Amino acid sequence: MKTGHGEERDGTGEEAAAEGAAATEGRAGTGAVAGVAAAAAAASYPIAPGVQLNVRSGPGTWYSIVRVLPAGSRVTITCQRPGTNVAGPYGTTTLWDNIANGQYVSDAYVYTGSNGYVAPRCS
Repeated sequence: MKTGHGEERDGTGEEAAAEGAAATEGRAGTGAVAGVAAAAAAASYPIAPGVQLNVRSGPGTWYSIVRVLPAGSRVTITCQRPGTNVAGPYGTTTLWDNIANGQYVSDAYVYTGSNGYVAPRCS
């Protein structure tokens, strides 16, 4: 296989792994930490501007409110599941986002850039 530098590779990926290890030598752990931080940042979504969002104990409006997110908050979605139909700034949906153990918000108030699932389904 040709690389961008005119070298031949056998396609096993061993050379790339060795080069990657050599490139990060002397910066112990920074690659892993940066990767985790990037993943966490990528999974953080803003709630609708100016909205104080009710966080409920389950995926529906009949569940109790466990706290209220202040305007300007961002949420990390761990999983998603269907629940009560809700109309909000980002459309009407039955999709609910699990943001922590026993804490759900309607996806109609979270800007994910999608009308569907952006995280695994809750089990």
